[in-house]
Amino acid sequence: MHGGAPGGVTGAGCDRVTTLWRVTTSTSVQVLPDDVRRQLVELAAAVVGELLPAEVPATLARVRAFTPARRSRAGAVPLSVALDREPAFRQHVAGAWRALHPELAADVDAGSLPGAVDPALALAGVYLLRPPEWTALASTLTSAVSSELQSRAAQQSDAAVRAELAAARQEAEHLRDLVERERERFAALEEELAAARKELRRARSDADRARAQARTTAEQVAAERERLEAEGRRQAQLAGQAAEQARRAGEQVAALRRAEREGRSLADTRLRLLLDTVVDAASGLRRELALPPADLRPADLVGAARNDPAAAGPATQGRDDDDPATLAQLLALPQVHLVVDGYNVTKSGYGTLPLAEQRRRLVDSLTGLGARTGAEVTCCFDGAEVDASGAWRSRGVRVMFSDPGTTADELVRRLVRAEPPGRPVVVVSSDGEVRRGVRAAGARSVPAKALLRLLSRG
Repeated sequence: MHGGAPGGVTGAGCDRVTTLWRVTTSTSVQVLPDDVRRQLVELAAAVVGELLPAEVPATLARVRAFTPARRSRAGAVPLSVALDREPAFRQHVAGAWRALHPELAADVDAGSLPGAVDPALALAGVYLLRPPEWTALASTLTSAVSSELQSRAAQQSDAAVRAELAAARQEAEHLRDLVERERERFAALEEELAAARKELRRARSDADRARAQARTTAEQVAAERERLEAEGRRQAQLAGQAAEQARRAGEQVAALRRAEREGRSLADTRLRLLLDTVVDAASGLRRELALPPADLRPADLVGAARNDPAAAGPATQGRDDDDPATLAQLLALPQVHLVVDGYNVTKSGYGTLPLAEQRRRLVDSLTGLGARTGAEVTCCFDGAEVDASGAWRSRGVRVMFSDPGTTADELVRRLVRAEPPGRPVVVVSSDGEVRRGVRAAGARSVPAKALLRLLSRG
């Protein structure tokens, strides 16, 4: 039968049944072709998966556990052995084959097959159904299958030969095309070589001309070098003369500068003498007229003169700067008047405090600033915020509130206009309209940030 191979044999055992499958009876041995064997194994693999566990032969228990795709491949040997040795299992497979080919199964049972039947399919049915005298019928069908396989192999061989011949012809055609292209390329290369040779001859001729020109140029360069060297010596001589002239001119300039310094010292001395004379004359005039000290300032008269158009006068131009150092320099000027837009400063520095606390904190800071700098300090607030107006002093700082219906901005502008021309007035406000107005009136304007930074220094 199968050389005593066990039911679970795979690998080498499967290879041994790839070519032949011997069907043994009591009187003869039948060899099934590969196509027929493959059909039977695939059908048996499908049937064994549908059987109940009790109906599955012991040799196929492991095969039944395989996946359907693996059963016909890995279980080919045990399936073949079971079909040969297990009649009950073969009957199950025969029933499945009968269900697939009922008409052909009827012909196999009758022992007569139609002439147009597929011999491989008929041989599989004969092997499974095993009608009377099935071995003789199987031998006949085996011969028919072998003949068909030989004919198919011959056709395949003939087709392979034709394909090889066609491929050879195609390859030959390809080689002819390749040879033709190579000939064309060779001809193109010959043309390029001829052109290159011609170009080489022209390049050699150009090189000869270039060498000749280079020799001529070298001679010209040598002559030019000699000329330039002579010119350089001449220029060096001229440069020495120019350096001597420059030295003499420097001595003359130094002498002129000394004379200028002497003249400037004389002019400064005369100016200082004139200034001392004017100061002494002013002091003598004050003593002669017995003028008292000026304890009344223009800002003190703003309330009385606010409706007087003549109170405004010409003013000098100012320039705004947020550097606290610049503000400190301005406050160092003699007789300077510092006018502060109160709430504009407090709301920039500590606007979260109540208004009364804002006023107190600003006035206290300005008191210290006025004491340090000696400047006249006036701080203006909106009278509507406290229902007050007029002016009062707090330790050297003049505190003023605007009249009802007016704002501190207008009060600041009136204070600036009240000052005499030439007196330095500095206004602290970040309000653009206020700053433009006081600059037009001749005062210096600085933003609130500059004052806050100056006050924070102490």
